[in-house]
Amino acid sequence: MDNPLIFGFKTAISTINISKQLNNPFKTDIPEIAAIAAQEFQHFIAQESQSWEDNFLTKKGKMFGVLVVKTAEGSLGYLSTFSGKLDGGQYPARFVPALFDITQEDNFLDIGMTELSKIGEKIAKLTIENTAQSKAEILALKDKRKNKSTNLQNQLFDQYHFLNLSGEKKSLISIFEEYTKRKPAGGAGECAAPKLLNYAFENKMKPLAIAEFWWGKSTIYKDKVHGEFYPACEDKCKPILSYMLESNF
Repeated sequence: MDNPLIFGFKTAISTINISKQLNNPFKTDIPEIAAIAAQEFQHFIAQESQSWEDNFLTKKGKMFGVLVVKTAEGSLGYLSTFSGKLDGGQYPARFVPALFDITQEDNFLDIGMTELSKIGEKIAKLTIENTAQSKAEILALKDKRKNKSTNLQNQLFDQYHFLNLSGEKKSLISIFEEYTKRKPAGGAGECAAPKLLNYAFENKMKPLAIAEFWWGKSTIYKDKVHGEFYPACEDKCKPILSYMLESNF
């Protein structure tokens, strides 16, 4: 396959029944073809992650996802990615990238976060002074920090635009306003499923099966266990995937 992000199956899949309709990403039943893709991809992670900064065995693990696709030329393969970011903001080769690269040098997010840190430092110094004037300045600075933080978050959300099955594109903020009447949840747009589907739509691929699994150290409450499959998250992904797949999940 010409696209370096598409993994070809190593397993023989000629006898496997592949549905023409994508499985519901919020259900726990995983199509056989998606389970095979996940198993092959897990083997890839086990090898490749040795060179990553993240150590999933000693630190908290991460959600990964695979999306089985048919290309415009009719070839079968699968895409892969992870939710959020890896340490150092790295994006290893062969992973579907984020919709917005927050690691680019001198981007507005870095500048904004630096400004927020400086405000925090001023607040810390004024707190030590503990005078009537410093207390008034602290209140003003906290209000400024809150407003700047909100504006920065909205500016970040505005960088995310998703395609749906019909080829229409809509911003993350508009999607949440339409489906939930509220602002996007923090980290919305960075989960595996929306990234995979958006890349598939951008590149004229037909999504056939999707699966997400936890890889690495379990969470404190054991609600995520190494190697286990999990449905897409409701808070961040349901509005986005409802729009992208044109279905009310």
